[in-house]
Amino acid sequence: MSDKDLNWKFAEEFVVESEELAAARQHSLELGIEPVSPAVGAQLAVIAAATAASTIIEIGTGVGVSGLWMFAGAPEAILTSIDVELDYQQSARQAFISAGIPANRARLIAGRALDVLPRMNESSYDIVLVDADPQFVIEYVEHGLRLARKGGTVLLAHALWRGRVADPAQRDETVVNYRTVLQESAKSPAVLSALSPVGDGLLQLTKVSD
Repeated sequence: MSDKDLNWKFAEEFVVESEELAAARQHSLELGIEPVSPAVGAQLAVIAAATAASTIIEIGTGVGVSGLWMFAGAPEAILTSIDVELDYQQSARQAFISAGIPANRARLIAGRALDVLPRMNESSYDIVLVDADPQFVIEYVEHGLRLARKGGTVLLAHALWRGRVADPAQRDETVVNYRTVLQESAKSPAVLSALSPVGDGLLQLTKVSD
């Protein structure tokens, strides 16, 4: 195992998840949903706490793993989460309740994100997390930047897409979409960008201008 692999493994194992998070992660894996890794989740919590986030919108609910992590950092926040799978959202709601999160702090919207996002208020969210269908990643990030307030942060999970983005030999549509987001955000004066290699990659875009 290379030094980089050892560092990645250590970073993941360094994180201690709560009982509720561990249960949600296990449920996610049983359903075949790929949740954010523990190290990515910990970064979500830190960013939520550092931002003092009060409004969060999430594209891709899953069964609540990422939502639980963001609530860990911002327990007083209101989370709006969009997913096409109603059954997953019901599991997420139960996970939030088990973690002691009041029901009125989680607004779960069942529907296609591309239909729902245009109805959301622009410049209204402290954090926008994108963790949904990779074929629409460009559109999701564009919507995220519209919805984030100045000083807010758009977070893109799985930004390295299973280790394929860094491999120049990989040129399928999904990989190209992620590379496009990374390249465009890196040179945009409207955001400060950082790419973390933990988990499957986490792109962080803090909006500095409209």
